[in-house]
Amino acid sequence: MQIDAITLFPDMFASIARFGISQRALDLGLWGFHARNPRDFTVDNYHRVDDRPYGGGPGMVMLIEPLQQALAAARQRQQQAGVANSHVVYLSPQGRGLTHAKAVELSQRPGLILLCGRYEGIDERLIQSQVDEEVSIGDYVLSGGELLTMVLMDAVIRLLPWCAQRYSVGL
Repeated sequence: MQIDAITLFPDMFASIARFGISQRALDLGLWGFHARNPRDFTVDNYHRVDDRPYGGGPGMVMLIEPLQQALAAARQRQQQAGVANSHVVYLSPQGRGLTHAKAVELSQRPGLILLCGRYEGIDERLIQSQVDEEVSIGDYVLSGGELLTMVLMDAVIRLLPWCAQRYSVGL
């Protein structure tokens, strides 16, 4: 399984790859991971990734252009790793709840691209055009999608065949 995270804070993900079941599974090559920062795909001097929502509304949202480019780079990495069709998940309080059944379903996909929102969310046009589904871990709002993404990753990685067998995790 290949997992990419699109995040403004890629260093947060070091912990999931360095401890416990997820580290052992990574060491065995059961999953690969790369975190991409949308700021790396900006063209202005300030590496700005937020703006007012397209069409108006309160607050700020993440810009569509750097997110599109980060998604394209993640898809390309996954294709090079042998994943034909990556599944894009946006972690959002508006999404369907993360259940064990959803974790099982996601664990059977060869490639996941997990989109971590910030501010008031991401440009709705990106959700409509590039996101396959939205997933929530609860009816509350956090400052960003990174913690939600790590929760989802942990739930999925522990269900990979070697992990599930080794640690008696029920499918």
